[in-house]
Amino acid sequence: MAATDNRAVVQALEGGDPDAARSEWGLAWRRFVRNKAAIAGGVVLVAIAIVAILADVIAPHSLNYYNPELFNSPPGEGGHLLGTDRVGRDVFTRVVHAPRISLRIGFLAVAIAASGGTFVGLVAGFVGGKVDWAISRVLDVMLAFPGILLAIVIVSTLGPGLNNALIALGIAAIPYYARVVRGATLSARELVYVRAARAVGMREARIMLRHVLPNVVSPIIIMATLGLASAIIAAAGLSFLGLGAEPPTPEWGLELAEGRRYLRTAPWVPMPHGIAIFITVMSLNLLGDGLREALDPQASAWTN
Repeated sequence: MAATDNRAVVQALEGGDPDAARSEWGLAWRRFVRNKAAIAGGVVLVAIAIVAILADVIAPHSLNYYNPELFNSPPGEGGHLLGTDRVGRDVFTRVVHAPRISLRIGFLAVAIAASGGTFVGLVAGFVGGKVDWAISRVLDVMLAFPGILLAIVIVSTLGPGLNNALIALGIAAIPYYARVVRGATLSARELVYVRAARAVGMREARIMLRHVLPNVVSPIIIMATLGLASAIIAAAGLSFLGLGAEPPTPEWGLELAEGRRYLRTAPWVPMPHGIAIFITVMSLNLLGDGLREALDPQASAWTN
């Protein structure tokens, strides 16, 4: 009889309250849509993504195009909307193609950091004890280095290139996600229904995945959105230093590095790429702030 009662309790815990969950997400959505700045950031980000997808259609020239007679020509000359660069390539064409590379690096780096950090933080916070202590010490060592410095060390070891750059950025950001997830897990594992699940004999792994993990999703989403902006800036920084994208890849950081020497004589070469980075990062920050206020309004109230 007791075994039957335990199975009933387990089924009740597994089922949860879907109406309550939908209600919470509905409230979060209503809070989000009321934030005009977040909506504006999301709209701009979607527009940038569409430009990246349709770059071949939007760009007036191919990436292999160059005009040997027009070097660093000003905007409008020779039919080039934003002018040409030092080898006669169309600046506008390279600006609209660059988001493909930068967004891909950012998304993949965040995916590596979020997945790795979530796993590490979830295990450390839920298991506790010596496992938590060991993981926390490793994270402390990694956090002792600035993220960009750690990424530079990793990519220098692996070698320059886009793939190595995104791997380095992902690994360097894992400790930040792990710390946040660990803190959320320490709070979630003390919830009443988690204790009830453990009391009726539910397996630890099942409790962790079914009852604790959903409670740390919100901070992961917020961190991933804001982390995407940081990843794009860091990727541009690595490319600027020659550790990321390599010529002739159209990447914002690399374009800035190649055009910085012409900042006074031909500012139209590097400036569009810098402005594109600014707009993309600003839209991501606005979107991330909106998600934070929508998903965690109490924490936002304390920080505002």
